[in-house]
Amino acid sequence: MGTYRAPVEDMNFLIDEVLDAENALGTLPDFADYGVGSELTTALLDEAAKLAGDELAPLRRVGDEQPAICTDGVVTAPPGYDAALRQLAEGGWIGISSDPRYGGQGLPEIYNTVGHEMWNGANMALGLAPMLSSGAALAIHAHGTEAQKQTYLEKMNTGQWMGTMNLTESGAGSDLGVMKAKAVPEGDHYRISGQKIYITWGDHQSTENIIHLVLAKLPDAPEGSRGISLFIVPKFLVNDDGSLGERNDVYPVSCEHKLGIHGSPTCVMAFGDDEGAIGYLLGEENRGLACMFTMMNEARHKVGVQALGASEGSLQKAAAYARDRVQGGVPIIEHPDVKRMLLTMKSMCEAMRGLAYTEAVTMDLAHRGPQEDRPLQQSRIDLMIPVIKGWLSEVAQEVTSLGLQVHGGMGFVEETGAAQYLRDVRITPIYEGTNGIQAADLVSRKLGRDGGATMEAMMTEVNATISRLQAAGDARLTGIAESLTRAMADQENATRIVLAELKEDPNVALGASFEYMMQTGYLFGGWHLGRSALVAFERLKSGSDNPFYEAKIATAQYYGEQILPRCAAHAGAVAGARGALQSFQHEWI
Repeated sequence: MGTYRAPVEDMNFLIDEVLDAENALGTLPDFADYGVGSELTTALLDEAAKLAGDELAPLRRVGDEQPAICTDGVVTAPPGYDAALRQLAEGGWIGISSDPRYGGQGLPEIYNTVGHEMWNGANMALGLAPMLSSGAALAIHAHGTEAQKQTYLEKMNTGQWMGTMNLTESGAGSDLGVMKAKAVPEGDHYRISGQKIYITWGDHQSTENIIHLVLAKLPDAPEGSRGISLFIVPKFLVNDDGSLGERNDVYPVSCEHKLGIHGSPTCVMAFGDDEGAIGYLLGEENRGLACMFTMMNEARHKVGVQALGASEGSLQKAAAYARDRVQGGVPIIEHPDVKRMLLTMKSMCEAMRGLAYTEAVTMDLAHRGPQEDRPLQQSRIDLMIPVIKGWLSEVAQEVTSLGLQVHGGMGFVEETGAAQYLRDVRITPIYEGTNGIQAADLVSRKLGRDGGATMEAMMTEVNATISRLQAAGDARLTGIAESLTRAMADQENATRIVLAELKEDPNVALGASFEYMMQTGYLFGGWHLGRSALVAFERLKSGSDNPFYEAKIATAQYYGEQILPRCAAHAGAVAGARGALQSFQHEWI
């Protein structure tokens, strides 16, 4: 009941009408020859949607019921996964935004983002594979030597090989400084030894080779996180002519038994149990974290997109059930509380999509826009990454829980597939840095770094949208403007409080950080819905009778009336951060 179909109309509207990708990106030198615009967007999205709906989505339940397994050092993915990943590779989707000099398609990041939403909406466990691989390729592209790029990138970008990220150890989670993995120099390479846990798609038979990026410490490394280096450790060594050589000393020990994403092999990986795995330094010695964070920022944005995809899938399944399920002589979609749940889900999904897609464009402007504008764009994406990862993944838990609730008792029964969305998405607030870490990063590093200047610049953009909504001369848009105005006042006040506490008592600021992150997400999500409502209003004024545009305005209205008031609650919690949270003794818990 309810098969995933990518919301192509909404995606097209956002990319081409709201974000105006043709003018925002199509005129940049790097994209000038690609014909960025509605025709390209439609062609790409239609192709991706067919792949997601017809090939990936039917495997969602297969992977849940027949999880990846590890037997005698060999990992087997669920049935059909290998073929689906090959189709993604053959379609050019793995490296769609990667450098064309190394096998990529060279298209804007927005098209990579929309692809990832579709893969994760259809099948989150499978969608993890291209996400991690593209991140690993990005790290090699940013920090590798030309020889390393020539050796690994083309086959990674074309999907012939895949990549992983190996950070976590049993005694070193977020505190990477205490990791035990070792790297010993040996000629032109290093011998890597140690064990890593929670390695997503750590091993499988879906591609010819797996390129592991592994954090480890050199014998004379400084203490703590300053002494971590990053190494390329291929599953199969690569000969000088690019062919595969002997198997490296890296093996999966087991696959974790998890709450969700069963189809994704989450591995315990052993490096160097025999002679030591051969690895190659990526970047500089003792600069591994800086190299890894190139990949981490990409991954954190995509975790937010994962959460969006799962939320959209849950919404579609819940809406289909509500249309079919009859109680009291009418489909339950007509029941007021069910309508409330579905509208909450829909408005949240569209707010999430607006935030994630907008900042995907910012990524391109930071990397490929006019040179003089890049620092400002980079500051913006730095500020918004923890919000995208943190807020979207928190909201997704609510959306997928509501999706289950719409099904009633049948939602608690696994055969409907409604519970899987909730189980799968629950990992998103945890991995790639917990949401507590995202909140602390937002407040202590990103907001504090420039004294709130980037946040102030973005709030100026929100105020400009409010002015346009007020000037439209339509009661619906005026109502949205009023809701945004109240939320903006709360944001300005909370920002002042957080900045003041950073100077006076950073612990108080950190205690308020999660509330501030959530408040920021709700505000900017509402801003993007307001922008969408303005575009929809203009289309209707120009003579369109497409009900899609009416729905856009109504969705923004609902969000303004029912969701944006949450900003006030979070602002109140920020203001109260000096209270019981600080005075409460941990012994009392």
